[in-house]
Amino acid sequence: MTAKRVPVEVIGVGSAAECLRDIVQAYTEYKIVAEEEQTKRRGIEAWEKATVAQIKANRDALIKYLDRSFDERAKNFRFLFSKVDEAIAKGDTSQLTLALHSITEIAKSSPFKELADLTSVRAALDDPGHEWEF
Repeated sequence: MTAKRVPVEVIGVGSAAECLRDIVQAYTEYKIVAEEEQTKRRGIEAWEKATVAQIKANRDALIKYLDRSFDERAKNFRFLFSKVDEAIAKGDTSQLTLALHSITEIAKSSPFKELADLTSVRAALDDPGHEWEF
């Protein structure tokens, strides 16, 4: 292994002052950039909180809608099946047919289909450029 001689240069007085000025200028620029980035981070954090709050609100509204929708469907099914039981007990085939038809129609419909319609209405309400036709 051989050692290499590293050239050493002596800095002049003018160069030292210039070097110090460059260091101070670089540090000042660093502080400015650091403050700008910290401000951007605060903005991102605020946006994140607002977005998370909006997502939670939408989730809560969706869950409430689905709970009520399925509760309503359950009540309708209970009522209609009680009508089926009554029709069977009475031997009333026309009432039985009507109740079974109603059960079938409710079973065909989906609360999610209504939800899609609500979503499109909400999107239209949120769009300031949307033109409403009456």
